Amino acid sequence: MPDATVAVPAAVRTARRATSLVFGMHAGLFAAWTPHIPLVKERLAVGDGVLGLLLLGAPIGALLAILAAGPMIARWGSRPMMMITAVGYGGVSFLLGLAGSGVALFLALMVWGAFQSALDVAMNAQAVLVERHYDRPVMSSFHGFWSLGGFVGAGVGALAVGANVGLTVQMLVLGVLLVVVVFGVNRVLLTGDHAGDTEADAKVRTRDVLRDGRLLALGALMFAALLCEGAAADWAAIYLRDWLGTTASFAGAGYSVFAIAMFVGRGLGDRWVARYGPRLVVGGLSVLAAVVFAAGLAVAQPWAALLGFAALGLGVACGVPVVFSSAAELPGRHAAQSIAAVSAIAWPGFLLGPTAIGGLSEAVTLPFALILLPVLCLAIGLGARLILRGRR
Repeated sequence: MPDATVAVPAAVRTARRATSLVFGMHAGLFAAWTPHIPLVKERLAVGDGVLGLLLLGAPIGALLAILAAGPMIARWGSRPMMMITAVGYGGVSFLLGLAGSGVALFLALMVWGAFQSALDVAMNAQAVLVERHYDRPVMSSFHGFWSLGGFVGAGVGALAVGANVGLTVQMLVLGVLLVVVVFGVNRVLLTGDHAGDTEADAKVRTRDVLRDGRLLALGALMFAALLCEGAAADWAAIYLRDWLGTTASFAGAGYSVFAIAMFVGRGLGDRWVARYGPRLVVGGLSVLAAVVFAAGLAVAQPWAALLGFAALGLGVACGVPVVFSSAAELPGRHAAQSIAAVSAIAWPGFLLGPTAIGGLSEAVTLPFALILLPVLCLAIGLGARLILRGRR
């Protein structure tokens, strides 16, 4: 395959690097929160089930925001929307540390989740705009930076926990850093992905895409992948600390190995998808994850758990970027509207994962509840064979 970067304008390559940086910052801010979750649970004196319900605030806010984000991006473009949503996402993050009750935490997560998901739609729309200037897949590389950001953010959060740095201070510093970075790169992002829709046109398009069976199927596939991601993010540390007896600092490694394995998978994902096709890549990796993660739960040792979370990260690595690219390429659809549609279906899975695992752990045990994740990986493997087509 020829080196497509030779023919790509320098402005596009610059926009690709800038967008990749935003992907990494977006994930890093979220991941830095995850090592603090066991401490928040202790501070609020709640059980797994109640904690899962409190974490439900984020997917509620996310769903409401996604339904609005698609029409707004279609009307004004991804570039201005990335700046607006980044200011909100970074600006309210410190509220998680100030929450002194379950209700306050729920509301803070709801607002934070709204801006988080809106920025996710905007930056993926920008990534699609960049990918269209290449003659090969590049979407996985953006999500690879998201995974790298998750790894770094989880490490920062674990270090903060070990150094007794409060959640409020940590999130305030990282939130301001995100806003500064997005303002700095905004001028080099690409434009031209807006349709100039009126508000009425945007509402009609939103209703239309949500009736599209192709988008519903793609959204369901991504929902399962994101549920696995969300569950790993919020329950890996608790599983390692409370059930396998590790220290709080070591427990933060659960999400870190998950994120770095996902980064490796996404770093190689564009090459794999171009060579083997999305169906084989997404389906094969997810089945591998199901087998290894289930084995790790059966062994019930810290090293086995880390291996299982690493396999899970690799297994779901390519699902999200492949779905976004597939949705954006559907004929007769504005890319931002298609991305928003599959996100509206799938993004709550990322944030509902903790709630689902928490509810199951109250009914049975946390290790037994985590069996849901390899089951979902098997479902992804089957769905990939039925839904995804072609070599790109």
